[in-house]
Amino acid sequence: MVALPSLRGLQAFEAAARTGSFAAAAEELSISAAAVSQLIRTVEEQMGRQLFHRVNRRAVLTEAGAEMLPRLSMAFREIGSVARDVGGEAFRPRLVISVPPSMAMGWLSERLAIFVAGHGAADISLRGDDDPVPFDHELIDIRLSYGPHYRQHPTQEIVRDAVYPVCAPMLARATVSDGLAGLPLIHTDWGPTGASFPSWRNWFAAAGSEPGRAAQRGLSANSSRAALDLAISGLGVALAQGIYCAQALEDGKLVRAAAQSLELRQPYCLTIPERSARRDIVGAFREWLVGECVRAVNSPALGALPPRRSSGNSGNGAPILRARLAFQSNEAAGDL
Repeated sequence: MVALPSLRGLQAFEAAARTGSFAAAAEELSISAAAVSQLIRTVEEQMGRQLFHRVNRRAVLTEAGAEMLPRLSMAFREIGSVARDVGGEAFRPRLVISVPPSMAMGWLSERLAIFVAGHGAADISLRGDDDPVPFDHELIDIRLSYGPHYRQHPTQEIVRDAVYPVCAPMLARATVSDGLAGLPLIHTDWGPTGASFPSWRNWFAAAGSEPGRAAQRGLSANSSRAALDLAISGLGVALAQGIYCAQALEDGKLVRAAAQSLELRQPYCLTIPERSARRDIVGAFREWLVGECVRAVNSPALGALPPRRSSGNSGNGAPILRARLAFQSNEAAGDL
């Protein structure tokens, strides 16, 4: 039988290499940092290979260590999967989900109990991450993103969305003589590293209307969730993705302020690394999440429009403007 290195030592190496820190590995394994270092030295002696360069109190992976890490991570995940399959409830499955911050803060966190109720208890880590995400370093099982950013992993385009002008019902009933240009507007800006979110200038251009100064004025938010919350609070009209605003429209917290919508250029995508693809809980969550996304963007509430008004009736709210435009965004990820 082939002599194997210390399993505990390999576990210490994998944790330290994955987290990038002996201290973090020690916390994860409930031992001291000195013990982690000693375990790794034992493995290095047994294998006759140096796994870390130790320079100025820092540990950097050698080529041998970098080659070992992904294979060891996959092996330990598989061992955990076998233990859970055999041990049943004593070994609850673990699932690491990564989504854009706005989705983690609202849309998905509000729905996650539905998945747990239907599929049983699990140890779930819900992460709100901007792209790019460190799949192997954080052992992420599944990532939802705006646009196909991870072609090195299996990626599935699941649905396309659009943005809709929405506001609180009380604001829709306000007296407006010049359409949406006369209402306070909420702007969403994903920042210099994010994708270009559809602007109010894009919206007015698609509608064939002149926005005037309204396109620059008003509240601004750097996340889709914050912009949606501002609209629900009655502070203005926001351009919101259908996936986010559908439930608020169904609940009567928001109404469509006008018929114009702008299609997003890129689809929502799911990325699942190979090491996670065959795990039952990952497959179950993927199927559930795709269903929830499709259901949201196809909600009948997104097509429910306010009564058609004439622009000359100053007391009846914003006129309906009918047009459609495919919004051209860049390839970078946004906060969604």
